[in-house]
Amino acid sequence: MPQENNKILSIVIPVFNEINFLHELFEQIKKFFNNEHTEIIIVDDGSNDGSSNLLLKLKEKNDYKFSLKIIRLDINSGKGKAIQIGIKNSNGEYVLLQDADLELDCKDAKEMFEIISTNKDIKCIFGSRYLSGKLKKNNYFFNNLVGKINSLIFNVFFSQSLSDVHCGLKILHRSVIEKIQLRINDFGIEIDLASQIVRNNFFIYEFGVSYFFRSKVQGKKITWVDGLKSFYYLIKVRFFDNSYSTNLSIAYSSVYMAFVGSHFGMGLGNTLSIIIFFILGSILGIHYKILSSTIIFLFLFVGSFFGKGNGTILAVIIFFILGLFIARKSKIFFSNSKFSNYF
Repeated sequence: MPQENNKILSIVIPVFNEINFLHELFEQIKKFFNNEHTEIIIVDDGSNDGSSNLLLKLKEKNDYKFSLKIIRLDINSGKGKAIQIGIKNSNGEYVLLQDADLELDCKDAKEMFEIISTNKDIKCIFGSRYLSGKLKKNNYFFNNLVGKINSLIFNVFFSQSLSDVHCGLKILHRSVIEKIQLRINDFGIEIDLASQIVRNNFFIYEFGVSYFFRSKVQGKKITWVDGLKSFYYLIKVRFFDNSYSTNLSIAYSSVYMAFVGSHFGMGLGNTLSIIIFFILGSILGIHYKILSSTIIFLFLFVGSFFGKGNGTILAVIIFFILGLFIARKSKIFFSNSKFSNYF
């Protein structure tokens, strides 16, 4: 007869060449999570610096109460892949994602767990390095800038208000885990995870955390290349990883908005206008299906007949706002009807 699962918390920790931090990491885990209802799942992602042997020695000590799983990957497959494997092997009611490099404090992880486990309405908490009044040490301007830009783009694409999409400290209820299917294998996992949580209509809470940056000499692995790839992943998860009907709506809205934009400006200004309206249309297509989008287009079309010069622009803006209002009302009205897929 299988033993009943008594794990409340699963902590998934991807590890790749972190030999300098593993001792301290274990001490922090024992300090804050040393109980029989917690399981630690360490995914050794093809380490070649001695981390693998050290992990085995730490496990053999057996001076802890939590259960410890060490999963060894022979080939380095990326942080995202390691997290996916760790989650698949987890049993806890809550899954906490924790980096091994000690840039983020296990004390903050403990506080996040206490919040989510005592409030059943909260299913997901993301750590944020930008919200806290806690200690912060970071002199990587470019990484910091890209992180904030990515969070801004994510918020525009998904109608959210997150301050730090890329923070590696997150905790999720099992109901969230069961709804998502992670696919990105590298550092883009943070964008993949956040986008799928939002798509499944879970609200993301944020909690300010401490942050102590790690230099490249100390083994920091994320680079400017990963920063550029993150822009690609934002485009991918928003504009391609959708249902057929949503992709059709995006294409439809982009084309008619580009058509509207072609009526403004001259020369380079006209080209810029078309590009801006095309982008705006692609975003509209995410939130409004074919019929709702058609309502917006009709209002724009009618507005183009009013005024001259700048007056036409003002009329188009006014009618655009009216179109959005009517489309939104229609979307709500038909949300529970057989026409919901079209609005």
